[in-house]
Amino acid sequence: MALTHPVHPILHPVRIKDLRPTQMTVGMREVAMKREEWRNRPRNSEGKFLGSHMVPAVIGPDGEPWIVDHHHLALAMHLEGVAEVMVSVIARLDTLPKKRFMAFMDAHNWLHPYDAKGRRCEFDDLPQRLSDLADDPYRSLAGEVRAAGGYAKSPTPYTEFLWADFFRDRIKRDHLTDHFARCVEEGTKLARDREARYLPGWAGVDSES
Repeated sequence: MALTHPVHPILHPVRIKDLRPTQMTVGMREVAMKREEWRNRPRNSEGKFLGSHMVPAVIGPDGEPWIVDHHHLALAMHLEGVAEVMVSVIARLDTLPKKRFMAFMDAHNWLHPYDAKGRRCEFDDLPQRLSDLADDPYRSLAGEVRAAGGYAKSPTPYTEFLWADFFRDRIKRDHLTDHFARCVEEGTKLARDREARYLPGWAGVDSES
């Protein structure tokens, strides 16, 4: 049945230090770029900037807000000394016990408990705070390849991490440290290959179609 009234998100400011991550890693290069974006914003535009970059969250046990996207932005704001961000509450699951809450989040693809080597970990291994997130350079590579047009933006949750694992098997980690720009060029070519056609946002040409 169609809704007769639009559904508006519930928005309110939340202290960044109270946000719970739903993933274990970020791409620190992307975090650095978001910090630079914040520094280069127009003067006296802090409220407008934060109001246009809302962080989606699920309210979990004990009323804790678990963010399901924009980890890079929230961490960048934290490192820049910002105390609060605007949160959009997409679900309230605070009545669930912790075990069932984590299972529900996992079933809805609202968790990504994989470490910087792409290995699945236990729910208890998720970091407690954004400041505890580890760096995964392949996540940075995936973001840069998308920006370079290697694949398209997709609504599939954790798309960039899926691409990060694709590159993890094909580009040596030490090359990311010494030749990152070259790796982006290589990754952009790899992203168009038919081997990647199962990934969300694939922008290659399937010769069999």
